[in-house]
Amino acid sequence: MKRILVVRNDRFGEFLLNIPAFRALKETFPQARLTAVTSLYVKELAQCIEYLDEVIVWDNLKHKIGEILNFTKSIKNKFDLCVIFNPTKEFHLISFLSKIPIRVGYNRKWGFLLTHKMEDKKFLGDKHEIEYNLDLVGLVGARTEDKSLSIKIDDDIIEELFKELNIQSKDTLVALHPWTSDPIKQWPYESFQKLTKRVAEEFKIKILIIGGEEGVVKSQHYFTGLGNNIINLTGKTTLKQLAVLLKKTQLLVSGDSGPIHLASCVDTPVVAIFRNDIPAKSALRWGPRSKGSIILEKPNLSDITVEEVFNKVKEVLER
Repeated sequence: MKRILVVRNDRFGEFLLNIPAFRALKETFPQARLTAVTSLYVKELAQCIEYLDEVIVWDNLKHKIGEILNFTKSIKNKFDLCVIFNPTKEFHLISFLSKIPIRVGYNRKWGFLLTHKMEDKKFLGDKHEIEYNLDLVGLVGARTEDKSLSIKIDDDIIEELFKELNIQSKDTLVALHPWTSDPIKQWPYESFQKLTKRVAEEFKIKILIIGGEEGVVKSQHYFTGLGNNIINLTGKTTLKQLAVLLKKTQLLVSGDSGPIHLASCVDTPVVAIFRNDIPAKSALRWGPRSKGSIILEKPNLSDITVEEVFNKVKEVLER
C-alpha cells in the first residue's frame, strides 16, 4: 500500500475531524504517500496537516460528464487505495473508473462500486465523528492510539493583522463565532450580542468576532458600535490566519460549527452551545476535543440563557 487517496471535500470542520484517520493510515502504512481530495476553500488548511503529502482540489459540486472524465484520467492507475469519507455518486464512480483496486466508503450513493464498505449509521450519533472516521479506515486495518487533532502552522501570518488592529501579545483575547450553516443549530444572535457586551464590560478584554464572508452583513448589524474592545473580524481572515488567531486566544465561544474543531487543532478551549434532542447533531458526535472545553446542551437552544454561557466563560477565564 504505497499510494493512498483520501476524499473529504465538504466543509472544513468535517475535514479536520479526519486527522486521526489520516494518522491511522500513515502509522499503519508508513511508506505510503497520502493524497487528499478536498475543496478549494479547505486546501490551504489541508496543506498544514503533517500526514498529507499532497492536496488536490475537487469541489463537492455537480460536475459535467467531461469534467468527471478529465479528473478520472488525471488520477487513473495512480493509487492503490481510496477512502471516501463523504460519499457521493460522482466520486464513487471516479474511484471505480480510475481503477483504484481497493475502494473504501459507505454503502450508499452507489456504494456497489466500492470494494470495502460499511453501513452509514452516523445519524444515530452514538459516538464522535472522529470515531466514525476511524471505523472507516479500520476496514483496511488502519489503527492509531492518538485520536487528537493537530495542525502545523506558522504564527507569523497573523502578526500584520494584529499590528493593524493594535492587538498586543499581552492582551487577553476571547473569540466569538455566532454563526452556523444550519439554522437548527443557531443560538439566537441577540444572545450572542448580549454575551459579547457583558464579557467585554466585566473582564475588560478584547473580543474578536470571527466568521466567514457569509456572516459579514449580520455581523455588521449585531456587533457594530458595541465598544472599542470588540473587534469584528468576520470575513477578514483566511482559514490559516483563523487557526493562528484561535491559537492566540484564551477561549472560543461558539455553536456547532467548524471553528470549534479548528480551536481543537490548536488546543484552545471552547465553550460550545449545542442542542441535544437530535442525535446526529449532538455534542456527542460533534463536540470540541480541546482540553478544558465546556459544552452547554438543551433541546431548545433559546432556553440556554446568556447568564449560563457567561458563567461558563467566566469559569474558563478564571482558571
